[in-house]
Amino acid sequence: MNPALPFPHPAPLHGGQVSLVGAGPGDPDLLTLKALRRLAEAEVVLYDLLVAEEILALINKRARLICVGKRASRHTLPQQEINQLLLREAQAGQRVVRLKGGDPLLFGRGGEELAALLAAGIEVEVVPGITAAVGAAAAAGIPLTHRDCAQGVSLVTGHRRDGASGLDWAAHSGSEQTVVVYMGLGEAASIAAELQAHGRHGDTPVAIIEQATTPRQRVLRCTLATLAACVAREAPQPPALLVIGEVVALAAQWRQQAACLAE
Repeated sequence: MNPALPFPHPAPLHGGQVSLVGAGPGDPDLLTLKALRRLAEAEVVLYDLLVAEEILALINKRARLICVGKRASRHTLPQQEINQLLLREAQAGQRVVRLKGGDPLLFGRGGEELAALLAAGIEVEVVPGITAAVGAAAAAGIPLTHRDCAQGVSLVTGHRRDGASGLDWAAHSGSEQTVVVYMGLGEAASIAAELQAHGRHGDTPVAIIEQATTPRQRVLRCTLATLAACVAREAPQPPALLVIGEVVALAAQWRQQAACLAE
Protein backbone atom coordinates (compact mmCIF):
# COMPACT_ATOMS: atom_id res chain seq x y z
CA MET A 1 0.00 0.00 0.00
CA ASN A 2 1.45 3.35 -1.07
CA PRO A 3 1.18 5.74 1.91
CA ALA A 4 1.33 8.71 -0.50
CA LEU A 5 -2.10 7.79 -1.90
CA PRO A 6 -4.96 9.23 0.16
CA PHE A 7 -7.37 6.46 -0.84
CA PRO A 8 -5.36 3.40 -1.91
CA HIS A 9 -7.32 0.61 -3.61
CA PRO A 10 -7.28 -2.87 -2.12
CA ALA A 11 -5.61 -5.71 -4.00
CA PRO A 12 -7.74 -7.07 -6.88
CA LEU A 13 -10.22 -9.70 -5.78
CA HIS A 14 -10.77 -13.07 -7.40
CA GLY A 15 -14.46 -12.75 -6.62
CA GLY A 16 -16.76 -9.86 -5.87
CA GLN A 17 -17.41 -8.18 -2.56
CA VAL A 18 -20.20 -6.05 -1.11
CA SER A 19 -19.84 -3.06 1.17
CA LEU A 20 -22.96 -1.96 3.05
CA VAL A 21 -22.17 1.74 3.37
CA GLY A 22 -23.90 4.34 5.52
CA ALA A 23 -24.32 7.65 3.70
CA GLY A 24 -25.14 9.56 6.88
CA PRO A 25 -27.98 12.05 7.31
CA GLY A 26 -27.38 14.07 4.12
CA ASP A 27 -24.37 16.37 4.39
CA PRO A 28 -21.55 14.81 2.31
CA ASP A 29 -18.98 16.21 4.75
CA LEU A 30 -20.35 13.78 7.34
CA LEU A 31 -19.32 10.69 5.34
CA THR A 32 -16.61 8.63 6.96
CA LEU A 33 -13.25 8.35 5.20
CA LYS A 34 -13.89 4.66 4.69
CA ALA A 35 -17.26 5.35 3.06
CA LEU A 36 -15.61 7.83 0.71
CA ARG A 37 -12.97 5.26 -0.23
CA ARG A 38 -15.60 2.65 -1.00
CA LEU A 39 -17.50 5.11 -3.23
CA ALA A 40 -14.27 5.83 -5.12
CA GLU A 41 -13.56 2.11 -5.56
CA ALA A 42 -17.07 0.96 -6.48
CA GLU A 43 -17.90 -0.74 -9.76
CA VAL A 44 -21.63 -1.06 -8.99
CA VAL A 45 -23.65 1.04 -6.53
CA LEU A 46 -27.17 0.24 -5.40
CA TYR A 47 -28.55 3.35 -3.70
CA ASP A 48 -31.73 4.48 -1.97
CA LEU A 49 -33.87 7.50 -2.82
CA LEU A 50 -32.95 9.16 0.47
CA VAL A 51 -29.26 9.41 -0.44
CA ALA A 52 -28.44 13.05 -1.23
CA GLU A 53 -27.47 14.04 -4.77
CA GLU A 54 -24.29 15.63 -3.39
CA ILE A 55 -23.21 12.21 -2.11
CA LEU A 56 -24.07 10.44 -5.36
CA ALA A 57 -21.78 12.93 -7.10
CA LEU A 58 -18.84 11.50 -5.14
CA ILE A 59 -19.21 8.00 -6.61
CA ASN A 60 -16.63 6.65 -9.05
CA LYS A 61 -17.69 8.08 -12.43
CA ARG A 62 -17.15 4.69 -14.08
CA ALA A 63 -19.43 2.88 -11.65
CA ARG A 64 -22.83 1.59 -12.69
CA LEU A 65 -25.54 3.19 -10.52
CA ILE A 66 -28.79 1.36 -9.76
CA CYS A 67 -31.56 3.14 -7.86
CA VAL A 68 -33.46 0.69 -5.68
CA GLY A 69 -35.63 3.50 -4.36
CA LYS A 70 -36.68 2.62 -0.82
CA ARG A 71 -38.90 4.94 1.18
CA ALA A 72 -41.67 4.15 3.60
CA SER A 73 -44.46 2.45 1.60
CA ARG A 74 -42.65 3.23 -1.67
CA HIS A 75 -40.20 0.65 -2.98
CA THR A 76 -38.84 0.55 -6.55
CA LEU A 77 -37.76 -3.05 -5.89
CA PRO A 78 -38.99 -5.47 -3.24
CA GLN A 79 -36.36 -6.32 -0.63
CA GLN A 80 -35.97 -9.89 -1.90
CA GLU A 81 -35.12 -8.59 -5.38
CA ILE A 82 -32.56 -6.17 -3.92
CA ASN A 83 -30.94 -9.09 -2.09
CA GLN A 84 -30.79 -11.12 -5.29
CA LEU A 85 -29.35 -8.20 -7.26
CA LEU A 86 -26.58 -7.79 -4.69
CA LEU A 87 -25.82 -11.50 -4.92
CA ARG A 88 -25.72 -11.52 -8.74
CA GLU A 89 -23.40 -8.54 -8.98
CA ALA A 90 -21.04 -9.90 -6.34
CA GLN A 91 -21.02 -13.37 -7.89
CA ALA A 92 -20.11 -11.72 -11.20
CA GLY A 93 -16.93 -10.44 -9.54
CA GLN A 94 -17.97 -6.83 -9.08
CA ARG A 95 -16.96 -4.52 -6.26
CA VAL A 96 -20.44 -3.58 -5.05
CA VAL A 97 -21.55 -0.78 -2.71
CA ARG A 98 -24.99 -0.85 -1.16
CA LEU A 99 -25.42 2.82 -0.26
CA LYS A 100 -28.01 3.55 2.40
CA GLY A 101 -29.04 6.74 4.17
CA GLY A 102 -27.90 7.09 7.77
CA ASP A 103 -26.40 3.89 9.16
CA PRO A 104 -26.87 0.70 7.12
CA LEU A 105 -27.96 -1.44 10.07
CA LEU A 106 -30.47 0.94 11.66
CA PHE A 107 -34.01 0.89 10.21
CA GLY A 108 -32.68 0.34 6.70
CA ARG A 109 -33.05 -3.44 6.28
CA GLY A 110 -29.30 -3.70 6.12
CA GLY A 111 -29.49 -6.63 8.51
CA GLU A 112 -31.60 -8.55 5.99
CA GLU A 113 -29.11 -7.83 3.22
CA LEU A 114 -26.17 -8.78 5.42
CA ALA A 115 -27.81 -12.10 6.32
CA ALA A 116 -28.55 -12.93 2.67
CA LEU A 117 -24.99 -12.17 1.56
CA LEU A 118 -23.40 -14.14 4.38
CA ALA A 119 -25.69 -17.11 3.70
CA ALA A 120 -24.49 -17.12 0.08
CA GLY A 121 -20.83 -16.99 1.08
CA ILE A 122 -20.26 -13.48 -0.29
CA GLU A 123 -17.44 -11.35 1.11
CA VAL A 124 -19.22 -8.47 2.83
CA GLU A 125 -18.36 -5.60 5.14
CA VAL A 126 -20.39 -2.95 6.96
CA VAL A 127 -19.23 0.67 6.86
CA PRO A 128 -21.11 2.55 9.60
CA GLY A 129 -22.68 5.95 9.00
CA ILE A 130 -24.01 8.71 11.23
CA THR A 131 -27.59 7.72 11.84
CA ALA A 132 -30.33 10.28 11.17
CA ALA A 133 -31.28 10.68 14.83
CA VAL A 134 -27.78 11.74 15.83
CA GLY A 135 -27.17 13.90 12.75
CA ALA A 136 -30.55 15.62 12.77
CA ALA A 137 -30.54 16.36 16.48
CA ALA A 138 -27.01 17.77 16.32
CA ALA A 139 -27.85 19.93 13.31
CA ALA A 140 -30.90 21.30 15.12
CA GLY A 141 -28.91 21.91 18.32
CA ILE A 142 -30.98 19.40 20.30
CA PRO A 143 -29.15 17.20 22.84
CA LEU A 144 -30.72 13.75 22.75
CA THR A 145 -29.72 13.26 26.39
CA HIS A 146 -29.18 15.78 29.16
CA ARG A 147 -28.62 15.04 32.82
CA ASP A 148 -31.34 17.48 33.91
CA CYS A 149 -34.19 16.11 31.81
CA ALA A 150 -33.31 13.10 29.63
CA GLN A 151 -31.44 10.12 31.02
CA GLY A 152 -32.13 7.93 28.02
CA VAL A 153 -33.11 7.93 24.36
CA SER A 154 -35.22 5.52 22.32
CA LEU A 155 -34.94 5.15 18.55
CA VAL A 156 -38.12 3.70 17.03
CA THR A 157 -39.69 3.45 13.62
CA GLY A 158 -43.18 4.56 12.70
CA HIS A 159 -43.21 2.17 9.72
CA ARG A 160 -43.38 -1.54 10.45
CA ARG A 161 -43.64 -4.76 8.46
CA ASP A 162 -47.16 -5.37 7.12
CA GLY A 163 -49.16 -7.31 9.65
CA ALA A 164 -46.77 -6.58 12.52
CA SER A 165 -48.26 -5.78 15.89
CA GLY A 166 -48.09 -2.24 17.23
CA LEU A 167 -45.10 -0.88 19.08
CA ASP A 168 -45.07 -1.11 22.89
CA TRP A 169 -45.43 2.64 23.43
CA ALA A 170 -45.61 2.16 27.20
CA ALA A 171 -41.89 1.36 27.11
CA HIS A 172 -41.20 4.79 25.58
CA SER A 173 -43.52 6.99 27.61
CA GLY A 174 -41.22 8.01 30.47
CA SER A 175 -40.97 11.78 30.91
CA GLU A 176 -37.17 11.57 31.32
CA GLN A 177 -36.69 9.80 28.00
CA THR A 178 -36.21 11.28 24.55
CA VAL A 179 -38.00 9.41 21.76
CA VAL A 180 -36.82 9.73 18.16
CA VAL A 181 -39.20 8.37 15.52
CA TYR A 182 -37.94 7.46 12.08
CA MET A 183 -40.43 7.34 9.18
CA GLY A 184 -43.14 8.69 11.46
CA LEU A 185 -44.76 11.46 9.40
CA GLY A 186 -47.56 9.29 8.07
CA GLU A 187 -48.33 7.97 11.54
CA ALA A 188 -47.82 11.21 13.47
CA ALA A 189 -51.40 11.40 14.74
CA SER A 190 -51.45 7.83 16.03
CA ILE A 191 -47.95 8.15 17.54
CA ALA A 192 -49.02 11.25 19.47
CA ALA A 193 -52.23 9.55 20.60
CA GLU A 194 -50.43 6.38 21.73
CA LEU A 195 -47.80 8.24 23.72
CA GLN A 196 -50.45 10.36 25.45
CA ALA A 197 -52.57 7.29 26.14
CA HIS A 198 -49.58 5.72 27.87
CA GLY A 199 -48.90 8.71 30.12
CA ARG A 200 -46.89 11.25 28.11
CA HIS A 201 -48.30 14.76 28.61
CA GLY A 202 -49.88 16.53 25.66
CA ASP A 203 -47.60 19.52 26.19
CA THR A 204 -44.45 17.41 25.69
CA PRO A 205 -42.28 19.31 23.18
CA VAL A 206 -41.77 17.86 19.70
CA ALA A 207 -39.41 18.83 16.89
CA ILE A 208 -39.94 17.72 13.30
CA ILE A 209 -36.58 17.86 11.52
CA GLU A 210 -36.80 17.80 7.74
CA GLN A 211 -33.86 17.36 5.31
CA ALA A 212 -31.46 17.37 8.27
CA THR A 213 -27.85 18.59 7.85
CA THR A 214 -28.52 19.91 4.33
CA PRO A 215 -29.11 23.49 3.11
CA ARG A 216 -32.81 22.53 2.88
CA GLN A 217 -33.09 21.71 6.59
CA ARG A 218 -36.26 22.87 8.30
CA VAL A 219 -37.14 22.44 11.98
CA LEU A 220 -40.79 22.63 13.06
CA ARG A 221 -41.68 22.80 16.75
CA CYS A 222 -44.94 21.79 18.35
CA THR A 223 -46.23 19.51 21.14
CA LEU A 224 -47.68 16.02 21.21
CA ALA A 225 -51.15 17.56 21.40
CA THR A 226 -50.57 19.68 18.28
CA LEU A 227 -48.32 17.29 16.32
CA ALA A 228 -50.98 16.01 13.91
CA ALA A 229 -52.18 19.54 13.13
CA CYS A 230 -48.60 20.76 12.59
CA VAL A 231 -47.87 17.94 10.11
CA ALA A 232 -51.12 18.65 8.25
CA ARG A 233 -50.46 22.40 8.12
CA GLU A 234 -46.74 22.44 7.32
CA ALA A 235 -46.62 19.27 5.15
CA PRO A 236 -43.02 18.24 5.91
CA GLN A 237 -41.56 15.80 3.40
CA PRO A 238 -39.24 12.81 3.88
CA PRO A 239 -36.57 12.44 4.97
CA ALA A 240 -37.81 13.78 8.28
CA LEU A 241 -37.95 12.51 11.83
CA LEU A 242 -39.64 13.36 15.09
CA VAL A 243 -37.76 14.22 18.28
CA ILE A 244 -40.04 14.01 21.32
CA GLY A 245 -39.07 15.13 24.80
CA GLU A 246 -38.05 17.95 27.10
CA VAL A 247 -34.69 18.33 25.35
CA VAL A 248 -36.56 20.05 22.49
CA ALA A 249 -37.69 22.85 24.83
CA LEU A 250 -34.24 23.02 26.38
CA ALA A 251 -32.66 23.64 22.99
CA ALA A 252 -35.24 26.33 22.19
CA GLN A 253 -34.46 28.02 25.50
CA TRP A 254 -30.73 28.10 24.67
CA ARG A 255 -31.44 29.64 21.27
CA GLN A 256 -33.64 32.31 22.83
CA GLN A 257 -30.98 33.18 25.37
CA ALA A 258 -28.34 33.40 22.66
CA ALA A 259 -30.57 35.70 20.59
CA CYS A 260 -31.08 38.00 23.59
CA LEU A 261 -27.32 38.23 24.16
CA ALA A 262 -26.78 39.10 20.51
CA GLU A 263 -29.16 42.07 20.63
